[in-house]
Order: sequence, then structure tokens, then C-alpha cells
Amino acid sequence: MGTFASTKTRGAAALLALFLAACGGGGGGSAPAPTPAPPPVQQTDGSLDDPTVYSSGADAALASAIEAAAVTPRSLVLGGQRLDYTATAGHLIAREPDGAQRPQASFFYVAYTLNGANPATRPVTFFYNGGPGSASVWLHLGSYGPKRLATGAPSTTGTQDFPLVDNADTLLPQTDLVFVNAISTGRSQAIAPFSNRSFWGVDADAAVFRDFVRRYLDVNQRNASPKFLFGESYGGPRTAVLARRLQDAGVMLDGLVLQSPALDYNSNCDIGSAPTIACTGYVPSYAATGAWFGLSRPVPTDLGAWVNQVRQFASTRYAPAVQTFLSQGSVPADLPPLLADWTGLPAVQWQSQFNLPPSPYRSRLLPGQLLGRYDARMAAPNGSVLAAEGDPSSTFISGGFARAIDRYLRDELRYRNASTYVVLSNAIQLWDFRHAGRNLPDTVPDLAAALAQNPRLRILAVNGVHDLATPFHTTELDLARLGSDRVQVSNHAGGHMSYLDDTSRPAQRAALAQFYAQVLANRPASAAPERQAQAARERPPADRVGVWPPQPQAPVAPEPAVQGVLCDPCVPPRR
Repeated sequence: MGTFASTKTRGAAALLALFLAACGGGGGGSAPAPTPAPPPVQQTDGSLDDPTVYSSGADAALASAIEAAAVTPRSLVLGGQRLDYTATAGHLIAREPDGAQRPQASFFYVAYTLNGANPATRPVTFFYNGGPGSASVWLHLGSYGPKRLATGAPSTTGTQDFPLVDNADTLLPQTDLVFVNAISTGRSQAIAPFSNRSFWGVDADAAVFRDFVRRYLDVNQRNASPKFLFGESYGGPRTAVLARRLQDAGVMLDGLVLQSPALDYNSNCDIGSAPTIACTGYVPSYAATGAWFGLSRPVPTDLGAWVNQVRQFASTRYAPAVQTFLSQGSVPADLPPLLADWTGLPAVQWQSQFNLPPSPYRSRLLPGQLLGRYDARMAAPNGSVLAAEGDPSSTFISGGFARAIDRYLRDELRYRNASTYVVLSNAIQLWDFRHAGRNLPDTVPDLAAALAQNPRLRILAVNGVHDLATPFHTTELDLARLGSDRVQVSNHAGGHMSYLDDTSRPAQRAALAQFYAQVLANRPASAAPERQAQAARERPPADRVGVWPPQPQAPVAPEPAVQGVLCDPCVPPRR
């Protein structure tokens, strides 16, 4: 989960605060003076007592930091087979990539590594959420770690103290898992003379993440491993910029997974009051939502076929009509009734607001109720506790995740610290969204650069069709700009966090497992040997498109389409 900010400029603090509340809040406060803390104490059973006081404040900084972690042996039984693995929860220090190697930040992470695997061939995947300012707890305890919280989504009638269960859909059979918390989230913090706000920007954030990844690979002797990045929401643009920066620094990647990504802030009509941006990307998600509530005409029996039809309608009929509307103000008489049939929202609403952003749709579809932004299937009566913060789908899960992560770290992973795990800091209110000469980031060119740098790199985007924050069709349109057969899309029933859906999660996990298998099958046996990676690290990173070290320019065969998911085609169409 992550706050895809609905904001036109960095100064829109009031609007940003609304979405901070919608994501569960957390963090902040005045920064304590950076005084050295006592060192962590490693116990004989592998547990760690960390006395450091962590702060998410903008000006907070640690006086110094020590790399230490709790290390615990664990096991999981999947399909009758026992998997023995090691859990590591603690801190690594990201350092400036120059001769001085000055410490920048202490990253809090949790890693799960399969015992007995060959690190040269065993993949490692770095997971992080978005925000900006969101911790990795959502992916960590919601998606493909060894444990997950059983939320029952999209139902909102069950307990909000979700049980923590063994995860039958974990990706541990495919890859080692490293869940990374951005600076000012979890228990990650800057080290003086830097402060947390030093890393609150598109480029600064990606640079310090690059330095963490390089540190993790060095410390754990994983430079030869196949390497994947997995980013959700704002983690999508972070992945695009991070992938380019890592490869500029000689760390060649194998795969990128984009969960509900916000790749181009300039293509989403829900960014502040951007009246010139067409809401075409939302129409198929409106239709999926209308069908869920039985308001579309007819009510479909096959959601995949329905979504495909609406996607075609949105591209061929609505998109050109809305462009004419934006320039001339005219609405074709035949389209509002058709839109009403597709989406369930009455034609008069479409007639009055033809370029319809998600907020009016969420508040008008069901009289007296508010639909979720992250998962539009989750609705609550106006004035209710679930609706009070602006997004029932966020409010329902936020408290449960926040409570569970502290218990899990302390009681099961045996990492003990008195500071509250910060689920969401206030970074978004001060974030520098400028990137590549634009006030709001468009990171599709960064993905294009990363693909050009590395002919073996492949991308999978995973989306929920009921997501009204980062709609799946907008992702498809963004990725279509790449025109690459090394990019796939896997759409599923569900919201922004489609992995919370008990039906979609196994299907999504199967698509991911197939993606990993395809990527590894196309990986040369000699790819990224440690000595080449070390030589590459000696080269200073540069913000340019280039290949270092040089890679063979072998042709890459198109991927077969992922089966059993709501996408047609699964490879985004060329534009």
C-alpha cells in the first residue's frame, strides 16, 4: 500500500493530509537531538535488543549507527514439503558511493533466505511500498512473505485484529525476500549530517535505495545472484528510477515487478485539479466496480471478458470523445447512456461531468455510501467510522497491520526496540516530486533506459481492476509507451493491494512464479559474476542511458501471455 498523492504541487498540504489519513497515518513529531545511543545487544539465541530511539521527523538524524540484526531459524510447510529458512531483522547502513563512503542512512529491513541454496543462482528480491512515506509492512505482511495477515478483504464485517497465518502463497520457493523500509518509515532513519528530509525526493530517494541494495549485496555475498525489484504504488516510480541508477552503477537486474504502480503522475486525472488530463484510464475500473455492485447493464458473468470490452470502448469511443470535450466542451449525446450501462452511474452524472475523476464516482455510485479508493468493492455508510477518513478500504486494514508488525518483530523475529514502527511518515507533505525536468515525475523513460541498458531485463506489472487510486488501464497505457515485448501485465480482481483478495492472491502468485521462471530461463549462466560486479562498482554512477559493463546484444524472444488473469493482451499494445 502507498499513498499515490492526489496533488498538483508539493505545496498542496491540505489535500495531501487527506490521503495521509486515508492510509492510516503515523510518525512525525519533533526531532530529538542526535546523540549517540548505546550499541545494540546481540543475545546468544540470535535475538537483538536495540536501544536506539528512532524518529520519522523531517529533521531527525541519528548521531551514528551500527549494523546489527536479529537472526532466527524458521520453517514453513508448503504442500507437505518443509522449507527451512532464516529470518534477519535489523539495520544496514547506506553509504555515499564515493571514496569517503560517508554513512547516509540506517535502513531497517527484514530478509528471509532459504537455507542451503546456492547464492550464485538463488534469486533475491527487494520489496518496498510507496507513499511516499509508506513502510513496507503492507507487502511484508500482506503479500508473499512466509507469514501474512488474513484480512478477509473485500469484506468489512470481520475482525480488524487480523490473524497472522502461514502463507501458502509465499514466493520463498522462488526467491529470497528482502523487505526494505524507506527513510523515516519502519525504523529507518538518516545519519547526521544528513536528516530524513535529505532523502525525501524522487532522485534522492532512489539514490539512497541504490546504496542500500549495493550494501546488502556486498554484505551477504549476493552480487552473483539473480536480482529483482518489487515496488508497489509510489514504489513503481521508485523502481523505475532505482533500476536505472543501479544499472548505471554496474548492478545488472533481472526482473522488475510493479504492483499497482503510479509510473507517470502526469497521466492520472486524479492528480489535484488537472482539468486537461483525460480520465480514460479509470473507465474500465468504474465498469468493474459497477459490475461488482450489480449496477452495470447487463451484469456480466465473465469479469475478464467484461473488462476487455470496456477497455476497447474506453480506447476507441471514450478517449477521443473526452479529448474533444476537453478542447471544445461538447459531449456526444450517445455516450452518457453507454457509460451509464458500463459503470452503473446514471447518465445524468456523465452528462454533467463527462471527464469523471474517481472521487465523484466513489461518492455517487451508491447513495449514502462511500466507496474505497484503494479497493472500490469496500463501501461504508457516510458518517460511519470506516468512511470518516475518506477511504473505507484503507481504514479497515490500517490499524490491524500497524498492531501486527510490532508484535511480529518482537515476538517471532525477536527484534526488540521501544520505538513505534512508523507505518506512514509525513514525508509526502515535503516530498520533492521533481524529476527529469518536470514538476511531477514521469518515470516511463527511466524504464525505457533500464531496458536499453540491459537486454535480459524483464518487467511484470500486477494490478487490481477495482483500484481507484492507480487504475490498471492507466498502467497499461503508460507501459504501452515502451513498445517492448519484455513487458507483461497481469490484472486481477481486487484493489490496489490485489494480493489481499483470497481468490486473486493464488492467481497472482502463479503469474509471478511463471514470470520468475521465464526470467531465469533467459538468464545466461555466466551473468553478473562477482568480479565484474566489483569492477563495475568502482565506476561512479551517472545519470545517463548507458551499459556498464557492456552486455551482449542478443535478441530477446517475446514472452508468452500469462494465462488465467484479466488481461488481453498481457503484453501491452505498442503505441
